[in-house]
Amino acid sequence: MTKVFIDGKAGTTGLRIYERLAGRDDVSLVLLSDDERKDASARKKALNECDIAFLCLPDDAAREAVSMIENPDVVVIDASTAHRTVEGWAYGFPELSPEFEQRLKKSKRIANPGCHASGFIALVYPLVEAGILPADALLSCHSITGYSGGGKKMIADYDDENRNCLLDYPRQYGITQNHKHLKEMKHVTGIENAPVFSPIVSDFYSGMEVTVPLFAKNLNAGYTVENVRAVLKSKYNGNIVKYVESADDAGFLSAGVVAQKDTMLITVCGNEDRFVLVALYDNLGKGASGAAVECMNIVMGVSPEKGLVI
Repeated sequence: MTKVFIDGKAGTTGLRIYERLAGRDDVSLVLLSDDERKDASARKKALNECDIAFLCLPDDAAREAVSMIENPDVVVIDASTAHRTVEGWAYGFPELSPEFEQRLKKSKRIANPGCHASGFIALVYPLVEAGILPADALLSCHSITGYSGGGKKMIADYDDENRNCLLDYPRQYGITQNHKHLKEMKHVTGIENAPVFSPIVSDFYSGMEVTVPLFAKNLNAGYTVENVRAVLKSKYNGNIVKYVESADDAGFLSAGVVAQKDTMLITVCGNEDRFVLVALYDNLGKGASGAAVECMNIVMGVSPEKGLVI
């Protein structure tokens, strides 16, 4: 029986992880009372007595939690931004390559991907890896997400019956081009320039649509949109991340196609000259909690899909 502690279980990501694990017979959850959650010594004890620790905390708190761990056998899966580009931490997106999966299997320190970053990286990494997209390409990225990605405060703002009327409309943010996911997007894909990134939060709880627009002339010489499709189709053919020929509904793409699930759909839309790469998933699923549970499954040596909503 694998002992698991969720540090930050009361948060949005922690609660979804708890839901995925609560009914499993191969996991024993280490639970703390409300008072114990605020007690550093109780948290330290739990962090050192478990086999796998999920960190669903702000960045500084996640770093502090890691510093509390003295037991060398504890595997940490950090859902914060703190360690995604840090040397020695495996990046928790096994579908990117066998090397990513092997590092994840062997590591005691795993950084869970960011929600927006997951879609961008899933779309761009295979094209750079295959030599289709040059590393110095100048890219842009649009991402539409549900408001649960903003955490408890944003959820409360949207759920407030007396809320600001502007919340009725999609809202673009990260407008200074300093979004915290940019460093991760650049680091993992190997591109030389961070993309122009336009995240948009909308009035629905969860779901996500990430698009990367491209011109055929953005590709290295000799490659076409058909090469792009072929590479993505070859890369993503599992039950968690899957390439599909189309994901639209009469020409409309919805960010809610796989809402409440832990899967991701990849597709390419457009024509020979101009096209968009698209990733559809749930910001709390493959964009957060689902990805974290998948990483745990791989560490445990069980099916990556176990306990996930597919």
